[in-house]
Amino acid sequence: MALDYTTLDLLRQNHPAWRLLCAQHAPLVASFLHRIFIIPNVRSVSQADLAEALEDELFALREQLGPETFPESAQKYLNEWAENDKGWLRKFYPPGTDEPHFDLTPSTEKALAWLEGLTERAFVGTESRLLTLFELLRQMNEGSQTDPGVRVAELQKRRDEIDIEIGQILDGNIPLLDDTALKDRFQQFLQLARELLTDFREVEHNFRNLDRRVRERIALWEGTKGALLQKIMGERDTIADSDQGKSFRAFWDFLMSQSRQEELSRLLDQVLELPPIVGMQPDPRLRRVHYDWLEAGEHTQRTVARLSEQLRRFLDDQAWLENRRIMDILHGVEAHALALREDSPAEAFMPLAATSASMDLPMERPLYSPSIKALITDLALDDGDAEIDTTALYAQVVVDKAELARNLSQELQERNQISLGEVISRHPLRNGLAELLAYMQLAGKWPQTAVDEKEQEQVLWQTETGTIRQATLPRIILVRNG
Repeated sequence: MALDYTTLDLLRQNHPAWRLLCAQHAPLVASFLHRIFIIPNVRSVSQADLAEALEDELFALREQLGPETFPESAQKYLNEWAENDKGWLRKFYPPGTDEPHFDLTPSTEKALAWLEGLTERAFVGTESRLLTLFELLRQMNEGSQTDPGVRVAELQKRRDEIDIEIGQILDGNIPLLDDTALKDRFQQFLQLARELLTDFREVEHNFRNLDRRVRERIALWEGTKGALLQKIMGERDTIADSDQGKSFRAFWDFLMSQSRQEELSRLLDQVLELPPIVGMQPDPRLRRVHYDWLEAGEHTQRTVARLSEQLRRFLDDQAWLENRRIMDILHGVEAHALALREDSPAEAFMPLAATSASMDLPMERPLYSPSIKALITDLALDDGDAEIDTTALYAQVVVDKAELARNLSQELQERNQISLGEVISRHPLRNGLAELLAYMQLAGKWPQTAVDEKEQEQVLWQTETGTIRQATLPRIILVRNG
């Protein structure tokens, strides 16, 4: 984007981030929103909780700066910040609740990130950034190279470098990163992790704008259903096939891998225990940063799901309206026919051209067949004395879902996540397939569940006769709530 005078003047007048920086209460807005949303990485807050937190903030500032500094109430400030002319907060109603919630807009998060960059940093690392640039250039060069000889030569060169490094380590010459290099790379990791969460909010904002346009177009559409669906699905495919959509889908597939999540957890634990990193006093939430990525990605996925649900609801409503229109037309024809019943025209008023000759053959007519009358014999019923085995009535299998739910909660108390196969291995199935289906039903209703279609698990159980049964199902991952 060219930073000419006209462009900058339009941004100054219309962009919410610029309006926030120029606002009279910008320090209050920026500091409060940064403390509530950015530091704990919260995606949405209810109106009651946010108003209570802002009221406490205003009370402390009035005690310090005077009672006339911020004369309005917390609720009024929140409503002003969520108005369209400001656009610093997004006010919405989550599905299933009538209490409004608030979330940051991407523009506000950009302004807060810019303000964070204004503060002086005690340590500014440059080596890690340069290495990152070189690595990106190398990946682009190799990924776009079509000559097999060049790619093989590059791989052989890297193999030789790895062999030399292995030889040095075996000889006792183990190169280690010093404290400065560790701090440099850790600072670069923190910045990229923070920017990734910011990008998620912007991606979700783009999908939400698409959802809003779809709702508006459905409400105002007067043409055919097929033309509207063609336009809507075209926009949906455009976003999904865009660079942003493809990058988000690749990131989500990478992060949903169980092995990648375990590797991220292991690397974070090892890095955060290094003495130079401990001295930097990082945020304890950093150990769960990949779960924050998962939560942010799920928000985006839910926005896409709402868009699909809106399209399905539109199809159902349109089918109902079309059926009602057909019935109205039929009733109108019947009303006109009844009105003309007593005053029929004397001459022909509706000629019909014969399309084909009708032929009736006598032998095609079926012969008469008399109806069959049932004969009911009047017999006296005697009391029976037969012995019937009633054990089958009491051999019903009852699965206790409450006990299965306790098993899931017990396993997630010690771990952040666990697969359904691991839960069953710790608590073997006693009622066979019925108990396995109950487990899968509970996993579907679990607050945070992920399914890895690429990985499969084997579940074994033994029947009453001693036969071993086996079921194969995709890996179902249960994540601890909160």
